[in-house]
Amino acid sequence: MARRLERIDRPIKVLTEDIYALSSLKTMLYVAAPRLLPALLVLLIPVLAPGDYFQRVATLAAIYGLLALSWDFIALSTGLVSLGQALFFGVGAYLAGLLNLHLGLHPSLTLLLATIIGATICTALLAPCLPLRGIYFAMTTLVYPLLMARTIEATAIVGGTDGLVGVASFPGVWSERYLILIFLLAATFSLRRLMTTDFGLVLRSISDNDQAVRASGINLTYYKLIAVWIGAALGTFAGAYFTHLYMFVGLSAFSLDLSILPIACAVVGGLGTLAGPVLGAFILVPLAEMLRDLGTLRIVAYSLLLVALVLFKPEGILSYLKRKYEQVQRWVEV
Repeated sequence: MARRLERIDRPIKVLTEDIYALSSLKTMLYVAAPRLLPALLVLLIPVLAPGDYFQRVATLAAIYGLLALSWDFIALSTGLVSLGQALFFGVGAYLAGLLNLHLGLHPSLTLLLATIIGATICTALLAPCLPLRGIYFAMTTLVYPLLMARTIEATAIVGGTDGLVGVASFPGVWSERYLILIFLLAATFSLRRLMTTDFGLVLRSISDNDQAVRASGINLTYYKLIAVWIGAALGTFAGAYFTHLYMFVGLSAFSLDLSILPIACAVVGGLGTLAGPVLGAFILVPLAEMLRDLGTLRIVAYSLLLVALVLFKPEGILSYLKRKYEQVQRWVEV
């Protein structure tokens, strides 16, 4: 009997693209593997990572991955490129420190309140900027973290240049390691699911052609505010978590690096994929630690890697892996 090669994904796409019917266990595994295996690997990091140092690096990668996810979601849903992720991070970090030191709240409460209140504050600050586009929005968002840092430095409020010291840590080592990982996975899967709903369809349409959406009678400001609030909530949670992780918060929470790193993670992992920036964070953060012994040459090696990825894999690592996975073939009988 004659046989021919067939891409595995083609008959599966026919079954899953519209009605999402799965015909066999093999088909279910093929569809679920790209989602379940990375999630399982992330959850095993606290168990597999050798030593406390690598555990801390993995936790930092998850924190920066959450910040990168925040940037990618705002860009994907509104078409706006933000250079002010440090604003989200810093506001969440300082709120967590203040709530814990001055009100004596438990870290679980400070994380929740700092996320909600911080996201609301950041959204209110960015609301007047939403009509701006392109470089104008990017430059405006870049000013906010610089403004916050200089204000704290000049007025010596919330600790001034000394920062806030003595913030309570997490109650246990495992809660410290797993809480951020679980939140990161939940946020990634939730946002990917959100973008497939009717609400996500509107957000994608705003990103593609906001004037056409406005002509349809849809309130652009309303949808943009919700998208910015969600993105800000992810960033403020990352900042609050960082504060309790190191039991300290200072002016470095508003540093420019926290605005640039999420963009680098998104470029490496894949723009507009949501999961790609998370993958980029788990690549770039450990890589930066590995290159620390090079001193100032670390920036050179880091920059060369980014340039090489942009030149040879401009779609990002995740998009490349997705394309290769869908090109897997098998022999079938004719």
